[in-house]
Amino acid sequence: MRVFIEYDMADNDEEGTALNNIREGLIPTVLGTAVTAAGYALTQNRRIDPMISNTIFGFGLAHVVLGAIDLVEHRR
Repeated sequence: MRVFIEYDMADNDEEGTALNNIREGLIPTVLGTAVTAAGYALTQNRRIDPMISNTIFGFGLAHVVLGAIDLVEHRR
């Protein structure tokens, strides 16, 4: 199943569109949380190389931190 999200980059002031109501930084934070959880789950698996699982865990944490910075900087 494929999900396509259409997003117009033009500046328009139309209210009610779903993507305009999402705070900047929320998507990277949620994505980072999911990747961090996946990386942590992989660290519990002994068959996966620890370097790979720690790298995935680190990328997830980086997304969480950068998303949180965006959330704090772009408060309404």
